[in-house]
Amino acid sequence: MPDNTITAWNPSEGLTLYGRKPALEALMDPSLAIHCLHLADSNRPTGIIAQIIAAAEKREVAVRYHDRQALSRISKNGRQDQGVALDVICPGFLSLEAFLALPQKPRTLLAIDGVTNPQNVGMIIRSAAAAAIDGLLYPKRGIASLGPLVIKASAGNVFRAPIIRCDTTTSAVSTLKTQGYRVAVLQASAPESLFDYQPEASMVCVLGGESEGVGADVLAMADTELSVPMANGVESLNVAVTASLAAFHLGRPPG
Repeated sequence: MPDNTITAWNPSEGLTLYGRKPALEALMDPSLAIHCLHLADSNRPTGIIAQIIAAAEKREVAVRYHDRQALSRISKNGRQDQGVALDVICPGFLSLEAFLALPQKPRTLLAIDGVTNPQNVGMIIRSAAAAAIDGLLYPKRGIASLGPLVIKASAGNVFRAPIIRCDTTTSAVSTLKTQGYRVAVLQASAPESLFDYQPEASMVCVLGGESEGVGADVLAMADTELSVPMANGVESLNVAVTASLAAFHLGRPPG
């Protein structure tokens, strides 16, 4: 029977995993806080499903049962959810509105615009977390969704990363600019080196997609255009590599 005693799930506070193996792995990780396990009522309680239920019961995680149509609305991927979805609480996740309500202080953010390769997105998340960037703008549209491929590429760091959820990169950058943030974009042709840039106030550094780069609307808001200087005729770097360089130059890594 469905458990109606748990509080409503706020998607801005975490993410919903889908699939049997990812759900079981998350339930077995004691460092992760779990809000609720969702199961299709058509699942047979044997094999890995039995293991998932046992792991949830051991951790006293609420379990809800749904018909397949309802579960697909929760997982947002009915073809691949295998009858399982899991709400994972991510303490570093904030909506843009909640982030802007934090006490004012100089902050450094990364933003990705049109990066659709899940491996690149996952590696960017990993770098942002490692370099102690204050936040990574993660739009609902225009980039790879926060699914199993992104989670795997982040080496699980997505659960602990400072993710700022927003509607689109363009709208978020526009809002930040009205709040006094400086906007820097990474462009291969820009004359100023990333490594010479030392921001004196809050700023957001935007990286563009694998083929199109930073969109025209975001580029029009840029206060500064930066590039990574390269030798030996190399024209460009993978966006995840560029993001790592930017994160460690602009962030606050330990030591």
